[in-house]
Amino acid sequence: MKTDQELKEMVQRKYAEIAMNDKETNQSSCCGSGGCSTEVYNIMTDDYTDMKGYNPDADLGLGCGLPTQFAKIRQGDTVVDLGSGAGNDCFIARAETGETGKVIGVDFTPAMIELARRNNDVRGFNNVEFRQGDIENLPLAANTADVIVSNCVLNLVPNKDAVVKEIFRVLKKGGHFSISDIVLEGTLPPKIQEAAEMYAGCVAGAIQKETYLELIRVNGFSNITIQKDKPIIVPDDILSKYLSNEEIARFKQSGTGIRSITVYAEKQNEACCAPGCCN
Repeated sequence: MKTDQELKEMVQRKYAEIAMNDKETNQSSCCGSGGCSTEVYNIMTDDYTDMKGYNPDADLGLGCGLPTQFAKIRQGDTVVDLGSGAGNDCFIARAETGETGKVIGVDFTPAMIELARRNNDVRGFNNVEFRQGDIENLPLAANTADVIVSNCVLNLVPNKDAVVKEIFRVLKKGGHFSISDIVLEGTLPPKIQEAAEMYAGCVAGAIQKETYLELIRVNGFSNITIQKDKPIIVPDDILSKYLSNEEIARFKQSGTGIRSITVYAEKQNEACCAPGCCN
């Protein structure tokens, strides 16, 4: 069993490798795990191409949803993207918040920060910035963000409770988040759970769907809503790297589901909490 620090170092190495490779290499990845089939890439990644502000050169194909599509970003908002990668969601958020808003991307991997800053320099945006940091301990002051987004990142973090607490701290009162992530329904086979590659690929680090939603609830968020829910099917060519044919058959018959969900929740504005005002 790897320690939390070992898991973080493993993820950082893998995503540094992705940042230094071209997009064509990453298109064979399973949310960045490397060595996965194109089928997984096509199923896990949603299509950004019709979204305002989308730029293909900032899209490494590492997401599992479209959180910015559901994030209710308004002109002038301050938006924070957790695990900002090459800047894709930040640039889409900037198209929504406009010149009067601000977008801050936070990523754990220095190579990703460097790549995102280069992409931003090309666009000349003076209200988009990227900060290197651990999302378990965000490099941001309390009550900074109107909106927080994240795309397939919390499943990579060992201490998910710490991240949810940081999201609550950094959001302004009345602010909200929209986060896409991988969750489970049922139990993964031990060989999948223990595979480092499957952890870096956003599968082995996922937790139970109900546990994920409960973490959000117990940390003080309200109006928790699943905005999108889709199945992720890991094809046999990936499973066969870890499981025998018999084990693959048992896994498929077990009813275990790997799902991508996009979750919305709000940090309650305490000013409205007079009797009869709050739910």
